[in-house]
Amino acid sequence: MSALVPPSAAVRDAPLALYQQVKDHVLRKIADGSLVAGERVPSEQELVHEFGVARMTANRALRELAEQGVIVRVAGVGSFVAEEKPQSTLLRIANIAEEIAQRGHDHRFELLGMRRTSASPEVAAALDLPVGSSVFHLQGVHFENGVPVQLEDRHVNPRVAPDFMEQDFSRIQPSDYLVRNVPFDQIEHVVDAMLPTPEQARWLQMPPDQPCLVLTRRTWHRGTPVTWVHCVHPGMRYRLGSRFRTDGTSRDS
Repeated sequence: MSALVPPSAAVRDAPLALYQQVKDHVLRKIADGSLVAGERVPSEQELVHEFGVARMTANRALRELAEQGVIVRVAGVGSFVAEEKPQSTLLRIANIAEEIAQRGHDHRFELLGMRRTSASPEVAAALDLPVGSSVFHLQGVHFENGVPVQLEDRHVNPRVAPDFMEQDFSRIQPSDYLVRNVPFDQIEHVVDAMLPTPEQARWLQMPPDQPCLVLTRRTWHRGTPVTWVHCVHPGMRYRLGSRFRTDGTSRDS
């Protein structure tokens, strides 16, 4: 087991680095397999007793590990090594149900609402429509093993997908339906990090002070916008990324 610098020496040489030493110790235990996903991490009190650091130091180490998504802290229970975050590609339109199934997990989609509405200035600009035009609006949550991992907030141009509202989205995913029925020739992806709204935090079952990764996608068919969708992911549970070759072909990472 990798030991910390003796407390007396650490205080003398780099007192502000004690919390980092505790963090590094936990990270080494995870890296060498001594601690695996789901396994309990030593508590603040155990770290204080084992390494002779102040409780505030141990608390800061565990708190920063939790903020970085390395561990999960459960009030009144303890801290545990976090599961590896699932990852979705940025270079194509991913079917989240298929991605979850490929990980051997269960996917569920809960439709929150679907309606025809009038395009706000923002929606109208995204879909290249006059303000007040009729558009389709869908919201739903994707779950992985019962845990919400994506909030889908989608607007669809009725001119290019007139039958969208008639679909049973308990049987087919909205993105899958559009890909199959409205061939697209352009995709735009933009990723932002932001705090969730109170409503988003409630739907995603996450603390409102934790950041989200928001993938905003637009697609076009022969120059006409098809859909504009915000896919909101809890940053502590999800990541986005791709691997690609210099010849232009992509490979999911």
